[in-house]
Amino acid sequence: MTRTRHTAVFALITAAALTLTACGSGDPAVAPAGAAGPVAKGAVPTADVVSGVKRNRAAAALLPAAVRSSGTLDIAAAVGTPPSATYLADGMTLAGTDIDFANAVAGVLGLKPRREVAAFEAILPALGSGKYDVGTGNFGVTDERRRAIDFVTYLNDGQGFAVRDDSELRKVTDLTQLCGLTVGTAAGTTFEVTLEENRHRCSEAGKKPYEVKTYSDLAAIWSSLQQGRTDVVMSTINGLRYAVKQQEGVRFLNEFKRLDVGFAFKKGTPLAPAFRAAVNSLMADGTYDRILKKWGIDASAVTTSQISPPEIK
Repeated sequence: MTRTRHTAVFALITAAALTLTACGSGDPAVAPAGAAGPVAKGAVPTADVVSGVKRNRAAAALLPAAVRSSGTLDIAAAVGTPPSATYLADGMTLAGTDIDFANAVAGVLGLKPRREVAAFEAILPALGSGKYDVGTGNFGVTDERRRAIDFVTYLNDGQGFAVRDDSELRKVTDLTQLCGLTVGTAAGTTFEVTLEENRHRCSEAGKKPYEVKTYSDLAAIWSSLQQGRTDVVMSTINGLRYAVKQQEGVRFLNEFKRLDVGFAFKKGTPLAPAFRAAVNSLMADGTYDRILKKWGIDASAVTTSQISPPEIK
């Protein structure tokens, strides 16, 4: 049965976010520096909270000489899951927490961000080629990923669930509560891994296993839920909270597991110390808190940046 559709504005935003091969400048449309205020339902915040960031000489000195002399930072960015990264209504300009944090770090290090949009599932494998200096995509830090990728943390987010308003689910504390249901999630994510690794538990409990449907874009995930092709969505806590505010007929269910989120690099990168120093510099000068406030994610604050910390259990 077809459920209530996305609001018109949300549909516009997500449709723009589907152009995953496009390139964005990384410079969102701006309001006066530091400006804040109410954001209309369906609108993406555009207050400029990072352009005033100053170069930190001590952090910049930690950069490899080749990167420092190039003056640029090549970023592979996954786009399509606000508030992490999305397009503004022009379909070209990028905005989001990942965009703000990457631009702010580049400012601290005295580098110009040069961003290329890529599919989420393609970024981590591509880092080893040296094509990109860093990847952004709200990448959760897991022990499995740490074996092949280095991270510099800047947020704490994690896994959560959302359902239609007519769902009988109230809180998922164990994945066996999903047995017999169809779960929609994004391809190549920690959510897909978690779901697939635990499907066997339904059979062991004498229940029908849940079905996992993966999608490569945000709009398809939410359409599947709205139209009844899936019963529940598993995604990022911040992404789910943001999305349910933009549409009718769906609700955030609960947090399931917290994970640190970090900039991603090829294993053994010499960039990590400079990035850690840059994030900590943003915390010291107040920029970090301004970014969190802009996107309404104060609960995702971390007290200090770390290089590839162990997975939160």
